Amino acid sequence: AMTVTTRPMDAADRSAWETLFAGYAAFYKVDQTPQMREPVFGWLMDPDHGSNCIVAQDASGALVGFTHYRPFVSQLRAATNCFLDDLFVSPQARGSGAAQVLIKAVETVAKNNGWGTLRWITAEDNYRGRGAYDKLATRTGWVTYDIALKG
Repeated sequence: AMTVTTRPMDAADRSAWETLFAGYAAFYKVDQTPQMREPVFGWLMDPDHGSNCIVAQDASGALVGFTHYRPFVSQLRAATNCFLDDLFVSPQARGSGAAQVLIKAVETVAKNNGWGTLRWITAEDNYRGRGAYDKLATRTGWVTYDIALKG
């Protein structure tokens, strides 16, 4: 069994994070370039931006996964909540519990900040991920819509 621990990402993790983030983009069939990863890493390193990253590492310290998260407000509930934007575990670490420990790490941050809800979305056909998520959270009845604002 693989031992997985989590911690906030730091600047020294950039190369490993880029490899994982590229794998995440490939999983969702999103064309992504190093030029696109550049501002994202900058956001994650900027304490004033709001975007954050927790990484998962194996016993040797190698990164095996990450999650990006940020606060968001719910005007209806007059509360700040937490949105888990991205979650990825390298193929060789799937089944290790890395996704669960990453989600639990974000949950701890959210609780420590007094945020009301931890929320995320996933693809309808992400059956493996959903199998883990169904054990950790309640699936909602909300339907998501997008309007593309760039050609």
